[in-house]
Amino acid sequence: MKTVDWSPKRWLRIALPAILILIWFAAAGIGGPTFGKISDVSTNDQASFLPANAESTVVLDWQARFVDTQAIPAVVLLTSEQPLTQAQLGEISALSQKMGAVTGVQQPEPPATTTIAGPIPSADKLAVEFLVPITGTEEINTVVGDLRQVLKDSAPAGLTVYVTGPAGLTADLVSAFAGIDGVLLLVALLAVFVILLVVYRSVVLPILVLFTSVVALSASILVIYYLASWDWIKLSGQSQGILSILVIGAATDYSLLLVARFREALHQVQSKWAALGRAMRGAWEPILASGSTVILAMLCLLFSDLNSNRSLGPIAAIGIFFSLLAALTCLPALLVVFGRVAFWPFRPKVEHAHAHKHAALSKSPLTEATMHDVDLGLAGIGGLWRRVGLLIARKPRVTWVVTLVLLLAASTGVLQLQANGVSQTEVILGQSNAVDGQKALAKHFDGGSGSPVVIIVDENKQAQVLAAVTGTAGIADASFYTGNGRPDAAAQPVVKDGRVLLNATLKDQADSDAAEQVVVDLRDHLPAVDSGVLVGGVSAIALDTNVTAQRDLVKIVPLVLVVITIVLMLLLRSIVAPLLLIGSVVLSYAATMGISALVFNHVFGFPGADATVPLFGFVFLVALGVDYNIFLMTRVREESLLMGTHAGVLRALGKTGGVITSAGVVLAATFAALGVIPLLFLAQLAFIVAFGVLLDTVIVRSLLVPAVTYDVGNHVWWPSKLSKRGPTGTQRNADAPERVGIPIP
Repeated sequence: MKTVDWSPKRWLRIALPAILILIWFAAAGIGGPTFGKISDVSTNDQASFLPANAESTVVLDWQARFVDTQAIPAVVLLTSEQPLTQAQLGEISALSQKMGAVTGVQQPEPPATTTIAGPIPSADKLAVEFLVPITGTEEINTVVGDLRQVLKDSAPAGLTVYVTGPAGLTADLVSAFAGIDGVLLLVALLAVFVILLVVYRSVVLPILVLFTSVVALSASILVIYYLASWDWIKLSGQSQGILSILVIGAATDYSLLLVARFREALHQVQSKWAALGRAMRGAWEPILASGSTVILAMLCLLFSDLNSNRSLGPIAAIGIFFSLLAALTCLPALLVVFGRVAFWPFRPKVEHAHAHKHAALSKSPLTEATMHDVDLGLAGIGGLWRRVGLLIARKPRVTWVVTLVLLLAASTGVLQLQANGVSQTEVILGQSNAVDGQKALAKHFDGGSGSPVVIIVDENKQAQVLAAVTGTAGIADASFYTGNGRPDAAAQPVVKDGRVLLNATLKDQADSDAAEQVVVDLRDHLPAVDSGVLVGGVSAIALDTNVTAQRDLVKIVPLVLVVITIVLMLLLRSIVAPLLLIGSVVLSYAATMGISALVFNHVFGFPGADATVPLFGFVFLVALGVDYNIFLMTRVREESLLMGTHAGVLRALGKTGGVITSAGVVLAATFAALGVIPLLFLAQLAFIVAFGVLLDTVIVRSLLVPAVTYDVGNHVWWPSKLSKRGPTGTQRNADAPERVGIPIP
């Protein structure tokens, strides 16, 4: 057949790549410095990610009317192994003035002299606590750090000092996210570089691919920084870390598909421009379809009720968009500049077309039609992927049935998944003064000290509500807000718009399951006393977050599946194939979550999982898992148009096996890098996505999908014309496009 290869004029060959590379250099130059500023527009306040109609959110609005401040309480705890003496208590009392002088601690309004409540001795005389309001005008981790330093320098000898409570826990959470800008990015890039070095045995190519990933990340962070600074989106340390990993992984995946096509074309033609043209013709559609699928899947999060989920949608979509754009513009420009040098020292050489024959195909008897498919589909394919192809050609049904049974068995582990949320003290996996302080606090005081349940009550029902609250199991004591730093039984409650504010101290830690159950009990019983009562506070925020996250899972999962199915139908011009692919990725997700549950419970010993883990795991695994199926099935369709479905499956598997597996390993390694941040949510997400991607690329995409497609045959393309072709593909379909420059066997 006639080969048509395009080569631009000399001036365009020089100008076009240069302009594209300069544009991306500029994006990196402007966006790169933004890495250091992104934390300025990031927040880790759990309350800010609640839905606007959550009861705890409404309580926050009411609370702001009573207390004209955004102060976050810190609980300062000093403990001793021996009962505290009067002399020690005197020294401890003097700490109040020193803590009040720390920048960021709320200052009193005259005639009050301090906003700090305490010292409050424990009943066992082994501990003393202060309640220190932090205004939030300074970086909270800085204020808490200064408090800890003042206490370390000034506290009586022999005492152990903690700064805990909501402010202390938030500060340690912020400190845990501090690794995102540096260590996380370095680990991810290093992992990608090493993998590419091993796979391609080239020093130049990994640098080109990583440059593409880095400029994509720089451009996306630049855009996200300004959107967050304009308050158009909410950026958290959690979404910031996911963004970096997602962009590097996705950009590398798309780049590897183009690189594989480019190297394949360099074996066919001498001109690097002709090779790039062939590579782009073969790669742009699956890359664009893959990127679009992930973008649409991420944007489905906009329908989430939980603001933290909703905010991640556009952030991730922006990252994928720039990954897609860089892979289709920056990398092609770099490849055409470097040409074969990109693969140095193993430069691709032009090969003459020739048939590869293998004498012994199998010990098992093969039909004449199967022999034809193997000869045609596996011509020139050797090594592992030839053996996999032969397995599928010999026993397609046995292959997919056995694989299906194994995946279903793995899926049963999902029954052990404990994704009902965990306490904030269990979120931080590394050393934390605040976490240790919460444990010590529970030994000497009521666990909910400093983090009360906040109840908004009708002023005419205050006595009845107070009686109902104090009579509720799990409540240690309760008092109305009187405008003072400490409860004053003689003072009258502050009234705002006919409402009063009641603070109820919990017996258990505010972030425990027991505390959340108290909130549930109060919400169930108090409306009988006051129909307009509202129950909020730290425990209520955690409860509402978990409930909303579980509701989002039920809403977002079907939406993502519908969107991806429609994209696949448009791409593959089929109904059957997309349904098979969606079924495979859902099964892969279920198996991944089943194995993850077993590992979390019995290997890592995690206390449970964040309620958002199943949703994030689903969105990432389904969207990214479909990527690899798109890479495979678009090539299957391309080859099927030329040689029939059976041979096309074997050919596509042999040609894409190495590159898709490499892409999967790279993506798994980048997500595994999230494990360097000592936070339970990110550690679990890192394992789920890394394991799930490997399962998808090694088992699902290599065995299940090809075997099912081979077994179903041409019917997989129904209702397109391709489904009506002969079983061996000996007749050329009328709608089959010319594959420019590639001879048909």
